[in-house]
Amino acid sequence: MATRHVLADLAGAAAEAGLGDVEIESVGGVDAEQRIAAGEAFDLVFLAAGALKRLADAGHVDAGTVTPLVVSQVAAAVASGDAEPAARPDSAAFDDADGVRTALRAATAIGYSTGPSGTALVEMIEGWGLAEELGDRLVQARPGVPVAASLAAGDVDLGFQQLSELVGQPGVRILGVLPADCAIETVFAGAVAARAAAPDAAARVLAQLASPEAEPIKAAHAFGAA
Repeated sequence: MATRHVLADLAGAAAEAGLGDVEIESVGGVDAEQRIAAGEAFDLVFLAAGALKRLADAGHVDAGTVTPLVVSQVAAAVASGDAEPAARPDSAAFDDADGVRTALRAATAIGYSTGPSGTALVEMIEGWGLAEELGDRLVQARPGVPVAASLAAGDVDLGFQQLSELVGQPGVRILGVLPADCAIETVFAGAVAARAAAPDAAARVLAQLASPEAEPIKAAHAFGAA
């Protein structure tokens, strides 16, 4: 879900480049991986690099076509009570990991996502020895449900999700990406599916999405270059 908006714009650019229309179905990463592993037919697959490697190792995508596309950073956010879309922060709220730990301890309910970024956050909290202290204050969003929605609804008062999924969402204020000493980054990649009906056309589209011409679109959606 983190890539749904940028992929839509990238697909539009590919169509304008004469590569044909690409219909993209965006679902939670866990669901997407399970559907591909179960044999559902697609031409292209876009997932976190780790998930794509598992699918490649199992023969569900062509390992030789796995192509890094974007880097996504995890950011922290709070509710704003404002209907205006959240803007990208001008500066980070936390100087270092100590600041993040202090915020976690002070929060009543902490929202985090499914998928690789949520897993990485929980592992980091466990590594800090805070898992027992935070306990049921850690609230995982349902697959496909953005943490921003939980913040806006008041279900959590501190949320962590990929920056691209927080920018543009109403009812939240983005504090900033996590500081360098506890940064969480996810590389999203694409690959041609093993059951692709048009593998050559799919490979051409994937190459376009990884080209320098696509970088401004990625930056506009708060993604870094892979």
